[in-house]
Amino acid sequence: MNTLFIKTKQQKAWLNRLRQHETSFKERSVQTDELAIFPTENIRELVGMGYSSITLPESYGGEGLKVYDMVLLQETLASFDANTALSIGWHLGVVGEIFEKKLWTDENLAFFAKEILNGALVNRAASEVQTGSPTRGGRPETVAIKNGGHWILTGRKIFTTMSPVLTYFITSAWIEEKQKIGHFLLHKDLEGLSIEETWDVISMRGTGSHDLILDHVKVEDSMLVELPETARAGQMNGWMLHIPACYLGIAQAARDYAVHFANHHAPNSLNGPISQLPNVQQHLGEIDLAIIQARHLIYSVAEAYDDESRRDLMINELGVVKHVVTNTAISIVDQAMRVVGARSLQRSNPLQRYYRDVRAGLHNPPMDDMTIQKLAQASIEEDKRKNSH
Repeated sequence: MNTLFIKTKQQKAWLNRLRQHETSFKERSVQTDELAIFPTENIRELVGMGYSSITLPESYGGEGLKVYDMVLLQETLASFDANTALSIGWHLGVVGEIFEKKLWTDENLAFFAKEILNGALVNRAASEVQTGSPTRGGRPETVAIKNGGHWILTGRKIFTTMSPVLTYFITSAWIEEKQKIGHFLLHKDLEGLSIEETWDVISMRGTGSHDLILDHVKVEDSMLVELPETARAGQMNGWMLHIPACYLGIAQAARDYAVHFANHHAPNSLNGPISQLPNVQQHLGEIDLAIIQARHLIYSVAEAYDDESRRDLMINELGVVKHVVTNTAISIVDQAMRVVGARSLQRSNPLQRYYRDVRAGLHNPPMDDMTIQKLAQASIEEDKRKNSH
């Protein structure tokens, strides 16, 4: 991590705490990927050090860290273990968004804050097989039916990241009587709620993004925590920058491995390491150029988002960051593998894991095509406004 972006003592202190886990997280990442198991021990250690409450406001007992702080920490964590970073990143982002936008009632926020401080973990469960990503606007097939003072939820959610250790699932469901989508806070121990282990992929194998099964789950009326008018729709959510931060961390890990390899790999055809070769230096230079560009983009946008006076001026910057940083990270890992050569494909080499993991970013929201389309639409509308008089 480039220390250029560390601005506060609080950021530095948290980075130092994370670095105490660097060796163990890196060692466990091999088994996490090889066996496709969730890094439960890593998450437990993060919760134990208070990391799961860093985006909870200070007024509720948390650390009160903003988007910029989260990006800084998540990038570093992802360079240790991407599965751990992406998993806890969803929790941090959900907590940050809910309290920043005050999406819930004061009573629900106070209750939820206490749960977070006690180590509860949360993620949204919104994706479904038929509707795909919720960002595409599909109506959930999961349904919620009112029954007295309760709701009965039935359905199946996919891609429920961190499901093995989640305490709460914020689950979207179609409410027929309201003709609206509602979001319910479901505790893991509710009767009829279960996890079906379906996550069998070649990248981010340890995120535990299994299916959430809801079989006539009964939940109190107060746990209908969000409706569309409570402010989610159409609002920018800077907390989603945890996603590109994760993939930037993978790129940093790949870069560090390639540089170390170049400085220590010395074939007998040379009188020194391959780092002296112009073509290797070209690759390494281009890698650092790309990292610097991506890093300045994500941190400048995160900083702008944290500034409420500038936030409203942002249009498509968040989507652009995700698009640019994720695709840049993919390119960086590719170049790192070119430096290392065929050895990078050995199963014992971390680069092949970085290569697989970094590709997953293409399928996290927002998708590239949506970002490009929104940029085009914004430019077209801007021109229309300028020439309407």
